[in-house]
Amino acid sequence: MRIPKHPLAQTIIQFCKSKNIKHIVISPGSRNAPLTIGFTNHNYFECYSIVDERSAAFFALGIAQQLREPVALVCTSGSALLNYYPAIAEAFYSDIPLVVFSADRPKHLIGIGDGQTINQDNVFANHILSSINLTLDNQKLNETEINTALNTAITQKGPVHLNVPFKEPLYETLDEFSVFPNSNEVTNVIEAEDLNYYTSIWNNAKRKMVLVGVNYPNEIEQHYLDVLANDNSVIVFTETTSNFHHNKFFPSIDKIIAPLKDEEFKVLQPEVLLTFGGMVVSKKVKAFLRNNPPKHHWHINDKKANDTFFCLSKHFKSPVNEVFNNLLINKSQTQSDYQSYWQSVKQEREKKHQKYLQEIPFCDLKVFDIVLKSIPNNNMLQLGNSSAVRYAQLFDLNKTLSVFCNRGTSGIDGSTSTAIGAASVIDEQTTFITGDLSFFYDSNALWNNYIPNNFRIIVINNRGGGIFRILPGDKNTENFDTYFETKHSFTAKQICKMYQFEYVSASNENELSSVLQSFYSDENKPKLLEIFTPRTLNDEILLNYFKSI
Repeated sequence: MRIPKHPLAQTIIQFCKSKNIKHIVISPGSRNAPLTIGFTNHNYFECYSIVDERSAAFFALGIAQQLREPVALVCTSGSALLNYYPAIAEAFYSDIPLVVFSADRPKHLIGIGDGQTINQDNVFANHILSSINLTLDNQKLNETEINTALNTAITQKGPVHLNVPFKEPLYETLDEFSVFPNSNEVTNVIEAEDLNYYTSIWNNAKRKMVLVGVNYPNEIEQHYLDVLANDNSVIVFTETTSNFHHNKFFPSIDKIIAPLKDEEFKVLQPEVLLTFGGMVVSKKVKAFLRNNPPKHHWHINDKKANDTFFCLSKHFKSPVNEVFNNLLINKSQTQSDYQSYWQSVKQEREKKHQKYLQEIPFCDLKVFDIVLKSIPNNNMLQLGNSSAVRYAQLFDLNKTLSVFCNRGTSGIDGSTSTAIGAASVIDEQTTFITGDLSFFYDSNALWNNYIPNNFRIIVINNRGGGIFRILPGDKNTENFDTYFETKHSFTAKQICKMYQFEYVSASNENELSSVLQSFYSDENKPKLLEIFTPRTLNDEILLNYFKSI
């Protein structure tokens, strides 16, 4: 086994192994050679080589999203590091552990005009849990700081950055390790809370709303779901990314809220709002709760609580199941018609939803109806941001799907790379649905040797940023076409040829139904389906949808 001669590289390699940080995403370079040599020549690590640092970081984020453990990134010095920033920000807000190792020149070579140098120390200052600038001359301090930073990524679930100076020569190796750092155990103790006071409030409230944001599948024990579902004083609002299912819950929040009048908002207004999970997609539910605040808003998260609705009164720093065990077990039944009333509204909305879908022409909304129904059981569904995740919110998804989306910053910039990273570490088929701008923006994601053959991409190409047509303002100007909607005539066909994806397309309902019959079948290469929808019709159909229900 080849071991890098640099003691700092040896220390990092051994710490990563001791912390079970196994997956290492490396972007080729020279200054990071000691780390690259160390990781790639050690049989413990699973290493990936991805040239584009921005794509590499989102790829790593996808792996960490699925494994729920830290993934390391390794890059060379200079501007390479800055390309990690979008994924670092996403990891910061989505509580996904990433460990960034950036190679750097020694301190005396920075700021003197030497090539490929920038001020790398603490470059992610506003979006990082820990930022460490290691040194060439204090091994004991380095060990302490590396250990602390890695423990932070593990226990606090987020990104950390270690800037690592290396002096030349960079490629010298040894046959065995020459330094042996000590690793401390990782501990993350959560103290139990006394919930008796809150249990009393919960039991006595006649209108209780549970709102679930981004959430991992199978996080909550089934009997707690049943208790919530069978309590007539509780309604549970879920989103596409909640991965939280019961036939008495309320998915497709916007279908319920969009048509409500002021007096109906008062009927829906909860006394107690209980939230958990990550970011909430629905703008309509945010506006509703800000304008009609509950008396009590409690959030469950062992790390942080966002005051999204400007009325947060309690943060439970405990696991959700533990809080539910106190709130929901041995609770008294409260007489209420809260859930039954809104169940009747839900049923009426669904009838109108189905009727509208039968009446409309081929468009984005109809495409999502057809495509979401076509995905086979037990797929992982990755969604692009902007229009893709918002359209998906309007439909009740197959409960066997596990659904993910980069909702920490809600950017379109790395959705494809994230989906591919996630797909690379699971056995199940992955289906990724995205809009055209997001796909073309992140097309370097396909410059990747780790895409499984069962990976499927569905690009809904409405030839521009169609979601902007839904917003207020004059859409019939050249400035709108160029600077907001970004009208274009590109297709994914040649990209697929370059990256050896099988390519199919559809421009109407019959073509779409036909290609979907074999789209998910096993092949010896990944596939991409491009669906062309009318550029100027989608906004009118979507706006009329909310009027019709």
